[in-house]
Amino acid sequence: MKFLIILPDLRGGGAERLHINLAKDWVKRGHSVEFFLMRKQGQLLSILPREIKVVSAEVVRIRNFILPIKRYLNVSKPDVVLSAMWPLTSITVLAWVLSGKQCKLFLSEHVILSASIVRELFLPLWLVSSLLKITYPLASGIVAVSRSVKNDLCILGKFSCDYIKVINNPIVADTSLNNGCDGEIWGEGYDCHILSVGALKFEKNYKSLILAFSHIFEEHNAKLIILGDGDERNNLEDLILKLGLQDRVLLPGFVLDPYPWYSSADLFVLSSLWEGFGNVIVEALEQGVPVVSTDSGGPSEILKDGFYGKLVKIDDYNALSTAMNESLCGSHDSNFLINRAQDFSISRISTKYLNYFKKYKLH
Repeated sequence: MKFLIILPDLRGGGAERLHINLAKDWVKRGHSVEFFLMRKQGQLLSILPREIKVVSAEVVRIRNFILPIKRYLNVSKPDVVLSAMWPLTSITVLAWVLSGKQCKLFLSEHVILSASIVRELFLPLWLVSSLLKITYPLASGIVAVSRSVKNDLCILGKFSCDYIKVINNPIVADTSLNNGCDGEIWGEGYDCHILSVGALKFEKNYKSLILAFSHIFEEHNAKLIILGDGDERNNLEDLILKLGLQDRVLLPGFVLDPYPWYSSADLFVLSSLWEGFGNVIVEALEQGVPVVSTDSGGPSEILKDGFYGKLVKIDDYNALSTAMNESLCGSHDSNFLINRAQDFSISRISTKYLNYFKKYKLH
């Protein structure tokens, strides 16, 4: 089959990595894959194989993307189109209808949309709900990356529960444990290495993580590294300075390959206010690293309600601090965590997507 994946760009986010993982696996299986972007930019462009074509419309406003999508659908003639991240999903539906619906169209949702709309997009829920009701039923199928995302989408769009398919993100690749670089990347003199990975955005609530860390770092002689970049950097740096943690909390920025950090960490922490899935949790489990996370949606599904890691109430840094301390003081079975991560292998999840695509006939 020929696949066309439509995204805004290829910045270093979880949704972008998901589609690159899928694209690589589909190419290995003999399919062809193209990316059609609003703008050809982002750190992840560098990790795409040469055989995957990338085309861009070079538009800034999403409403100006409708006609370029429509024209490219008619030129490229894919068998399956996969579009992600609302409102791009609804825009793609409109372009697909204008193009004559000559292929299957699947939409993929990655965030708890109602929370994102209110806290990030600042749009009225009734408007988004109306657009979902108009556009989403026209698509061949809809994928949600977790039950939390599915339930939120069903409520927001008033969809039947059997209308949306849950397929978790494909994370686990063939990476090996790499435990010989603690001093090189963390610096010498620390007994405990605590890691978090994700964009420095409001929803990640790193303020809570830094406050929680400030209560335990002395007891464990710990250092906290947060990999990622974003518009909260200045606020977080001010907090770190205020707490006198300049030598204990570092923000190195975006890292294309975070696995050396995972494999040398003693604890991984996710402090999000809401989380559609939580790719970074699986990446930590894959390296046998114990996890503490807020109960923010997708993480509770990955950790099986606390069976594979500790879950705490969102935006409660005291509870987060207690859980971090308990995890650092406890013992962990790395193989137990690694085995859980295998449930999210790229080949396994890729197969689920392909089977879902084949299930639906062309409109």
